[in-house]
Amino acid sequence: MSNVKQKTIEPLIKDTIVAGTRVYTDEYSIYARLQSWGYGHKSVNHGRGEFARDEDGDGFCEVHVNTMEGFWSLLRSWLRPHRGISQEQLPLYLGFFEFVYNVRKRGKALLGALIALLVT
Repeated sequence: MSNVKQKTIEPLIKDTIVAGTRVYTDEYSIYARLQSWGYGHKSVNHGRGEFARDEDGDGFCEVHVNTMEGFWSLLRSWLRPHRGISQEQLPLYLGFFEFVYNVRKRGKALLGALIALLVT
């Protein structure tokens, strides 16, 4: 996306993220209005060397963006053998990868989860 302004990103966010969802981001200013748009928002400041934060002192870093960064890293690895994916087909590849990632099952268990989704 070449135009990364709040007025450009707002409809994309509202069309894809359920209102009230807590969104974790880095410090990029484009995310400054998330709370006024009806979302919970927590961020880390990579520019200050903060990559994760333990907010309640339990030793577990609740605020980070590692999950999404890991997702994109895995997606790139998964797409690499499929060189030359068309723009028209990319949403199908992304949707399937999102499903596989979210069900966290492999092999026959993945097939079972896919069939269960298709029959519901």
